[in-house]
Amino acid sequence: MKEASRCHVRPARCASAAPAGLLIAVVLAAVVLIFIVGRTQVTLAQETRQSQAASKTHGAAKLIARGKYIVEGLAACGDCHTPRNNGEIDRSKWLAGAPVFYEPAQRVPGWAISAPRIAGLPPGSDTEVITLLTTGVWRGGQTPRPPMPRFHMTREDAEAVVAYLRSL
Repeated sequence: MKEASRCHVRPARCASAAPAGLLIAVVLAAVVLIFIVGRTQVTLAQETRQSQAASKTHGAAKLIARGKYIVEGLAACGDCHTPRNNGEIDRSKWLAGAPVFYEPAQRVPGWAISAPRIAGLPPGSDTEVITLLTTGVWRGGQTPRPPMPRFHMTREDAEAVVAYLRSL
């Protein structure tokens, strides 16, 4: 009741008190809104990064699986690049490099007597290995020594092979 009597005596003070209270309420509402919107944006950004990471991981897994299919099935890299134990491929030393287990019927100049390790870190950069697998040309313009075949893979297949070899 006293407040009402003060407003009756000093109406200017009561008029400025109402807008000040309204201004404080609007500012507080704006701060809360900014906090909520900012938090939502941070959450959305985190979810986007997580989904991108999951997508990359899934994409890498598919690439590695494709490379494994090519290396173990189509190209049969393990036949020469994996040591043998009593004539059988030793899977515990998969693609660790090995002596070439056969010789040609007739002498072939430059015949390799061993196949290099290709598991983990192949003997060259990714670009060099991809070039070898897509063009059949190795460092310095040389072709691989027999019995290594000259592959002419697509770039996508060569990248998949490199991804698989690096994953070992």
